[in-house]
Amino acid sequence: KISAAFKVLESCTLCPRNCRVNRLLGERGTCQGGYLPAVASYAPHFGEEAPLVGRSGSGTIFFAHCNLLCCFCQNYSISHLGEGREASFERLARMMVELQELGCHNINLVTPTHYAAQIIEAVGRAAKMGLRVPLVYNSGGFDAVPTLRLLEGVIDIYMPDFKFGEPGPAAELCGAPDYPETAKLALREMHRQVGDLVIGPDGLAVRGLIVRHLVLPGGLAATREVMRFIASEISKNTYVNIMDQYYPCAGVAPRSRLGRRITPEEFAAAREIAREEGLTRALGTMGSAAQR
Repeated sequence: KISAAFKVLESCTLCPRNCRVNRLLGERGTCQGGYLPAVASYAPHFGEEAPLVGRSGSGTIFFAHCNLLCCFCQNYSISHLGEGREASFERLARMMVELQELGCHNINLVTPTHYAAQIIEAVGRAAKMGLRVPLVYNSGGFDAVPTLRLLEGVIDIYMPDFKFGEPGPAAELCGAPDYPETAKLALREMHRQVGDLVIGPDGLAVRGLIVRHLVLPGGLAATREVMRFIASEISKNTYVNIMDQYYPCAGVAPRSRLGRRITPEEFAAAREIAREEGLTRALGTMGSAAQR
């Protein structure tokens, strides 16, 4: 898996952008990721979904840069400006083990898509150091199926966003009109690998799929289309976190469609849509877990 993943970096198609730059030689494409992984921060995190947090937190590793680059990103300095430092594969592996030693219930790889090859390499090293907790792949949902297949047997819990149900807003807000269809293919592959979310007797996630959906003002996220797809083509038992915490930031113009927070009525409508579509594990409360 490691050699196959690094072969992809010679003409990078790790993600659906298909930039085809040679990252082994330091060339950089849309994501601006290079050969070594860049890490913004790593620490126990208590703002994630309850089955990930438990009592001791989720061991988050925030990677710098991003392959999707939404204009409204709430971690703009990390995703767009590349805030962070490059780490060796050995150092990334030790970060994972350190988080486990702090008592974290899992290793939560945040915005990992453009560093999938490097993560596979680091996980191999971390396993030799005693890493044993579940690995969470916390992505924006803009993932390539061939890359996900390389991750089969490595990742225990997939936690993608499903940001947009229609191509128009995806094109406008992150330059990816193919996002909806790409995310659908990715979710199918993720679910094929790990199935519905399994929660152990201690309340902690063991394996499976969690889907996040951030409600946007004015229905820009096309929540109905997202929930209908999950219910009809993934599983009505999918663990879905409907998220309310969008706020205007980064380069969002105050008078644009994104220039306001969502209303309680918009959030309640999104939750009702999930119920109407038959999703039995759709969660979400005002003030839910933090979102990229």
